[in-house]
Amino acid sequence: MKVCLQTYGCQMNKLDTALVEVALTNNGYMLTDSVKDADVVIINTCSVREHAEQRVRSHLGHLKHIKQHKADLVVGVIGCMAQRLGAELLDDGVVDIVCGPAQIPQIPDLIAKTLREKQKALAITDQIRKPTPPDQADALEEFETIYGPEEKTLPSQAYIRAMRGCDKFCSYCIVPYVRGPETSRSPQAIIAQAEKLADTGTKQITLLGQRINAYEYKAGDKTYCLADLLEMLSQIDGIEWLKFVTSYPSEKYYDRILRAMADLPKVCPYLHIPAQSGSDKILKAMNRGYTATQYLDLLAKARQIVPGITLAGDFIVGFPCETDDDFQETVALVKEAQYKSCFVFKYSPRPGTTADKRLEDTVPLEIKKQRNYKLLEVQEKISDRLSKKFLGQTVKVLVEGPSKKPHLNLAEGKNYPQLVARTATDYIVVFNGPTSLAGQFTTVKITKTSPLTLFAKLE
Repeated sequence: MKVCLQTYGCQMNKLDTALVEVALTNNGYMLTDSVKDADVVIINTCSVREHAEQRVRSHLGHLKHIKQHKADLVVGVIGCMAQRLGAELLDDGVVDIVCGPAQIPQIPDLIAKTLREKQKALAITDQIRKPTPPDQADALEEFETIYGPEEKTLPSQAYIRAMRGCDKFCSYCIVPYVRGPETSRSPQAIIAQAEKLADTGTKQITLLGQRINAYEYKAGDKTYCLADLLEMLSQIDGIEWLKFVTSYPSEKYYDRILRAMADLPKVCPYLHIPAQSGSDKILKAMNRGYTATQYLDLLAKARQIVPGITLAGDFIVGFPCETDDDFQETVALVKEAQYKSCFVFKYSPRPGTTADKRLEDTVPLEIKKQRNYKLLEVQEKISDRLSKKFLGQTVKVLVEGPSKKPHLNLAEGKNYPQLVARTATDYIVVFNGPTSLAGQFTTVKITKTSPLTLFAKLE
């Protein structure tokens, strides 16, 4: 029985897919990248932006066509879109299984039951903001722990989920309504998982959480924060680099986390800390809980405590009532922040969020597009200038593997293929080298730069 898994969305979704893949192979299923060869197609979905859901709906339309000629094909939708829409997805004739993020341990059984009984299956959380029931929490933890060591989308690298859910309720964001309340996993479970990963050759671990810097676990009189977790992970032999995403702009535990980054050699000096806007008016409407000045003060503190730290950000343009002056304040913040890179998204209303209920989507799409382009243009110039500082430098990188879009001269690299790697500060580096370097650390010399990529040669 062949299963094809397809993923949309963030690292959290990629981790969920990887765990499901291992669970399915352990239950006797074969994995395939071809929809046409598959007996079962599972789509792991994202609801953060409308475009992500549109892509899924478009793909379901394609599967509906395939199913007309392959009636026994089983189609499952899992993840955030599954939790948001629930039984509504089953009304579309193509979907057989709908499974929310909290129910992913049930995937093998849901597939087996659907194949056996030829009936549709629904497994979602009815009251998403209530604490996860103990039996379901135990199932999620067991699923995470049992299948974690085999989860490696890149050689020598692995994600570990430190937290589930979110309690922040930014007015535009659907995550609290599809991922549930914030829950931190125990340090002992995370450390045990990391030790197993280290035993299988993992060199870099990235901790995941919707607000990873809010990690907090109470055990008796002791309260663990992210800084404690990083210190404990740093003691594991074999793990050489530690990263974490995504951080929310907040003072709580911030100094301790930065001190851990400065004092622990294994913690990479890279901080992804989304601002979303540079306008105080828009930040208030977004319910972000800080001003532009307070945000920039956090960046200044990071640079003071962690010399050489690299920063990245996220922004939403075209939020309801965003004026040209508001947008110019965002441009000014980006210029002052001096990010390595940032993601820019056009605002799209998400059903059920406060912004969708209370704020009219007043900014025309064309204006959103213009602001998106302008902000990326501003960031590109900053990224280009920062990248140029690497010219002639020798840097340590962790090699991910062959580049999917090679564009270096093979003749200059002794006929080696182009490899892609990353620095500790998350810069992308490409160079010609043997594929045996995949999953290994090496040093390269930067010979050319572009805004988003450093080009190098092996030392």
